[in-house]
Amino acid sequence: MSENTTEVLVGGVVLAAAIGFAVYGAQVAGLGTGTSDTYPLTASFRSLEGVSVGTDVRLAGVKVGTVAEVALNPDTYRADTVVALRGATLVPDDSAIIISSEGLLGGNFVEIVPGGSPFYFEAGDEIADTQGAVSLISLLLKFVSGGEEQ
Repeated sequence: MSENTTEVLVGGVVLAAAIGFAVYGAQVAGLGTGTSDTYPLTASFRSLEGVSVGTDVRLAGVKVGTVAEVALNPDTYRADTVVALRGATLVPDDSAIIISSEGLLGGNFVEIVPGGSPFYFEAGDEIADTQGAVSLISLLLKFVSGGEEQ
């Protein structure tokens, strides 16, 4: 009888650990948060290298939203992007949005650099001040070639 009780206890511990990992994974992936408390802002980038739908949008290093949509504009050949920010996050209307890197081996993310305006972006507004991704390989090539344009 004690053999059967031990197996049931071990099985319960394994099941609880699996449920804990599933809940943690859902929280990290943002599956537990609804999109009803977000608002969209748009931006147009020259290069979105390393950024796709679901990429983090950060303000002062804190995740405040995600990239919701990416499309190529056939007229301007720029990447039109929609970011979904949490409703509680107010962004001054003179802010900039840039593609940043987490380091040499890390991925890219979208960073909002806040301005000083007392007025804030409304849902659907466009952030005009953008800076696209900087390619590490092109920077290295410029350094190796002595800074000459190619």
